[in-house]
Amino acid sequence: MAEIELKQIAHSYLKTPVRDEDWALKELDQVWIDGGAYALLGPSGCGKTTLLNVMSGLVIPTRGRVSFDGEDVTERKTEARNIAQVFQFPVIYDTMSVFDNLAFPLRNRKADENTVRERVHEVAEMLELEGELKTRARRLTADAKQKISLGRGLVRSDVAAILFDEPLTVIDPQAKWLLRRKLKEIHERFKLTLIYVTHDQAEALTFADQVVVMNEGQVLQVGTPQELFESPAHRFIGYFIGSPGMNFLPCEASEDGVRIAGQTVSLPESILEKIVAKEQKLELGVRPEFVRPASGTDRGSLETTIRAVDDLGNYKIVTCMLEGLEIKMKLPEDWALPEVKCRVNFNPRMIRVYADGRLIG
Repeated sequence: MAEIELKQIAHSYLKTPVRDEDWALKELDQVWIDGGAYALLGPSGCGKTTLLNVMSGLVIPTRGRVSFDGEDVTERKTEARNIAQVFQFPVIYDTMSVFDNLAFPLRNRKADENTVRERVHEVAEMLELEGELKTRARRLTADAKQKISLGRGLVRSDVAAILFDEPLTVIDPQAKWLLRRKLKEIHERFKLTLIYVTHDQAEALTFADQVVVMNEGQVLQVGTPQELFESPAHRFIGYFIGSPGMNFLPCEASEDGVRIAGQTVSLPESILEKIVAKEQKLELGVRPEFVRPASGTDRGSLETTIRAVDDLGNYKIVTCMLEGLEIKMKLPEDWALPEVKCRVNFNPRMIRVYADGRLIG
């Protein structure tokens, strides 16, 4: 395994990039610690795969340097970087048996057959492929073929890192959940450096110790799943992560808090100090999980009108309106609600304030 460092990396697929939007990757610095489990999360076209390919050597960056354990590998070809890469669609040999597919990366590097057998059986056991080792790959289901593709990435014990580019996209939801859990178990057992690209927040948040959130070629935040959920550093992250996403309410600074549609919400002094002198566009952000119905006597509660209630089985999403502003609550299934009028309040510890889309407190 290796520590991977990206220094002032930027990339454009154009020969002469001029405008900001000409860059597939905007300048970034990032360190991937040896043995870490990372997810690159963001919508399609945000630069995730480009960043992964910069690390693997499939793309040479327009600017910046890539180093593995302090050694510059920016110009080094993929095969010389000692990494394994697993792609969205299975890369296997249909005419070969499962055993020979798993053995191929080792045999290609002249490993002795005792080592080949040992590693193939070890990986096959991890991925529950032992009963299929003699079967030709073309006879297998799509999820079994992707298991082989994953196994080909895992079979080498000497790789600097294993890079996954949306490897579970073509697999049905139940198999996807099982394989994601299996990858997590493998990481915990062998402490491999794993970097996993996905647009699926559930995949990212359940797989990775650290999630790198990207949008429009930029890294917006690197953090644990809890940090991204509780304190998203950017408005986009609050919207992109969570179901439903974070409520964002335009507001104005007041003496002891902020005013939303003429009503006041109190804020801690630590946040007030950061916003009182600012002239940017301010928004209060709060997750639906931290919004609750309130009584008329609750200090700081807001008077709203219920527009819709969506019952999702073990919880319900309540949509309230406040002078054209939408506020969503995520409530337990058995929570009783008034028919139309509903005062709501926010958990004060979980209120966040954003200036021009970026977290200030």
